[in-house]
Amino acid sequence: MSDSGIVFAVITISDTCHEDATKDRSGPRLAQLIAEHFENPRILKEILPDERELIKQKLLQLSSPEISTACILTTGGTGFAARDVTPEATKEVLDKECPQLAMAIGMHSLQKTKFAALSRGVCGIAGKTLIVNLPGSEKAVVECFDYIKDLLPHALHLINNDLALVRKTHEQLQGSGAAPAPSVPHVCPHKTGKGDATDRNSPYPMLPVNETLNLILKTIKTQETLPNLLKNFKSPVDIPPFRASIKDGYAMKSSGFSGTKKVIGYIAAGDSIITEDFAEDECYKINTGAPVPLQADCVIQIEDTKLLKTKKDGQEDLVEILIDPKKDLDIRPVGCDLSKNSPLFPSVDLSPVVVKSLMASVGHAVPLHKPLVAVISTGSELLDPQDYPIEGKIYDSNTTMLRQLLQYFGFECFVTKVLSDDFDEVSVTLSNIYDEVDFVICSGGVSMGDKDYIKPVLQKLGFELLVGRVNMKPGKPMTFAAKGDKYFFGLPGNPVSAFVCFHLFALPAVRWCSGWTQEKCMLPVVQVILENQSVPLDPRPEYMRATITSRNGQLYASITGNQMSSRLQSIVGADVLVHLPARTETKTEANAGDILPASVLRYDFITKYE
Repeated sequence: MSDSGIVFAVITISDTCHEDATKDRSGPRLAQLIAEHFENPRILKEILPDERELIKQKLLQLSSPEISTACILTTGGTGFAARDVTPEATKEVLDKECPQLAMAIGMHSLQKTKFAALSRGVCGIAGKTLIVNLPGSEKAVVECFDYIKDLLPHALHLINNDLALVRKTHEQLQGSGAAPAPSVPHVCPHKTGKGDATDRNSPYPMLPVNETLNLILKTIKTQETLPNLLKNFKSPVDIPPFRASIKDGYAMKSSGFSGTKKVIGYIAAGDSIITEDFAEDECYKINTGAPVPLQADCVIQIEDTKLLKTKKDGQEDLVEILIDPKKDLDIRPVGCDLSKNSPLFPSVDLSPVVVKSLMASVGHAVPLHKPLVAVISTGSELLDPQDYPIEGKIYDSNTTMLRQLLQYFGFECFVTKVLSDDFDEVSVTLSNIYDEVDFVICSGGVSMGDKDYIKPVLQKLGFELLVGRVNMKPGKPMTFAAKGDKYFFGLPGNPVSAFVCFHLFALPAVRWCSGWTQEKCMLPVVQVILENQSVPLDPRPEYMRATITSRNGQLYASITGNQMSSRLQSIVGADVLVHLPARTETKTEANAGDILPASVLRYDFITKYE
């Protein structure tokens, strides 16, 4: 059993999430972590209520030889509450308990919070399946998985008696292998220093991508007013506010049966409601959407009638009804689309199209809260795209690119500036610009060069530097800082690095501040099949631009040429960012046929159908 293609099962155990799957955050997060850490895993997902027998039966099913699940990770139901029965259900299916693993997880959790002492999760083996109980909170799931992720492959090799892989791990641990393992460049996230002349390492730890994003969203204050308003908003009107005709036809009384009818009037959409009574052998010609007369109870479509006679002026006089009329036929009753005093928004959706359209449908307008964003670029070498070429200088593309990306995703860029590499100019500009905006998205000036002044300026202005490096390619120098409710993103100056970091960090942050739910803030992630024959892996996780082709419902990704971070042309045709894992001794390249996660960059993200 290799580390590739392992079958995992993620089971969320919660009465609440079982009733409403949208409230499950821990299960999807756990599945995401597995997909990022393991190569091409198959992940089975379930949500169960806190019912001991149901949990037990599901564990027995998933650990049976027919399914061959290597590892089951449960989340939830491990506490002290009366319905917390996950450990009890788990113990009933175990052949062997693994108390040391459970204890190690518990001790690790206790270092994070004393409340971990109230978790009763167990670990054990059922057949050839490892079962691990994790707590129910998303934060605890992330912390616990981060602790066990490097233990899991060796544990699964042992359970499946994969002696060669077990022996290899032991040799690496003991340093007794007959031949040295191939050298793989390693970038240590913890190698930090003072960044001075004697120690040129960055003083900032290189954080994982997920940890970086979590820290950003935890820091930014989300806009609560609009979500609460939408959640509690009741429709002030019925839609439709009157009985409306569904068809072009004739409004009449169903008691009048079929046959010849005299056309006594015409009703168009927007006309007033006719309240006068009329005879059973009379009718009104009516348009789609027009108000049905109070005394009429059905509409007969034109296709089911025959014109018998017209007046001198060309208006219809007599028609024949060819079918038997039925009460309420082709009439939309009052409030059938939306009834007065019912919730206008069944769930909170902050899409401007949704909010503005629905509010307009009931005669209301609501200003959407959008953070005020400024985009700046730094670099004495930068020219405005309208300037004449100058030797030694290059045109600034980042300001245009970031402004266009903001607009594409529905946000406005209120200020754009290009600054030279001058400490005072950067300091004064940033100090003043926050009088106008909530966010600054800056490209350049965040690395280790002599003229990279962004981080010192932020410290001078009293910002807390929360992120100084990220373990990713491209985008390692990505910086995030905050001061009260003012936020700063320092993206690398290379255009592709700025492009990738905007999508992974800046866009989710601006959405979160606008009041979006966390699940909607990030780009959607899909599974794609790699088409390139061989793609070398980097020591850091890498995000490559790729074009998507759909074949028989499967998505195939083709990398868009040279991926150098300075080569902006690689965004041409880029539908997704393919997530490539960091290189390991056993996995040095990605190959055609590998299934990889990919972040969707465009609304129309499939370039070609075959």
